[in-house]
Amino acid sequence: MEGTVYKSTGSWYFVKSEKGDFYECRIKGKFRIKGIKSTNPIAVGDKVHFEVETIGDDTIGIIHKIEDRKNYIIRKSVNLSKQTHIIASNLDQVFLLVTLNNPTTYPVFIDRFLVTAEAYDIPVTLLFNKVDTYNDDELGEVKYLAALYRKIGYDCIGISALTGKNIGKVKAMMKGKTSMFSGHSGVGKSTLVNAIEPNLDIKTKKISDQHLQGQHTTTFAEMYDLTFDSRIIDTPGIKGFGIVDMEPEEIGDYFPEFFELKQHCKFNNCIHTDEPKCAVKEALEEEAIAWSRYNSYLQMIKGEDENYRVDIYDEKK
Repeated sequence: MEGTVYKSTGSWYFVKSEKGDFYECRIKGKFRIKGIKSTNPIAVGDKVHFEVETIGDDTIGIIHKIEDRKNYIIRKSVNLSKQTHIIASNLDQVFLLVTLNNPTTYPVFIDRFLVTAEAYDIPVTLLFNKVDTYNDDELGEVKYLAALYRKIGYDCIGISALTGKNIGKVKAMMKGKTSMFSGHSGVGKSTLVNAIEPNLDIKTKKISDQHLQGQHTTTFAEMYDLTFDSRIIDTPGIKGFGIVDMEPEEIGDYFPEFFELKQHCKFNNCIHTDEPKCAVKEALEEEAIAWSRYNSYLQMIKGEDENYRVDIYDEKK
């Protein structure tokens, strides 16, 4: 039988068959997928082949094959770990939820996520959530960030999962597609999913007052069928986002504004650091490229971890 993985708990996989029936499945032995050292060899969104077995009174499925993935979102599972974690696969698009505070989403996190999505050719829309809670100055900061990423070519939408602002626009973009929602814990993913499809009633929790961070309400990634010909993958909150399997000389190609200028650099192998007549650095000095993006790039090519203390608008820090 063939089916699609809708939920993974690490040991059990809930698979929807082509006929629409759900089966609890396990994998037989160890799975190795083209050299990927992953904490989860099978991810939500995977197309799998499985056989149904009856053990006593129980019927379970045994997964024996995974179809080649169209794409996937992958990150380092923990800091300094050689293991990786595949968040979801076979995506049509991703919505990355961004909040100015409660919790803060820093540009370096956004940029790392976007670089990974670019590497696997996955369209990303930035959803600036909780706009109903911001004062005028904070709304100005949101507009500044949205303008920065729109200039690069990313869709940006200001939303409120609580009041319903622009939820209809998001639903229209989702129709007929498999979409993943991602972001830090507490940015409102589950609240947004509930606003889009109230019948799902996904659990939500309030922000932790002590640390102004979200509490993990989604333990495992899970896909849901929606009533308007769409599928959504709700994911656990992500604290950090380590990029995987990228050489320093290729990372710049996943910054669209850098890639566009690369042909004008003096050297073909320019990595936009100390080389003379670098078109990217010239654009940076002319403020045609955002300093926050360049700083994110430098962190990535140096293999540094995310620095969550960088101020969100301290562009030249």
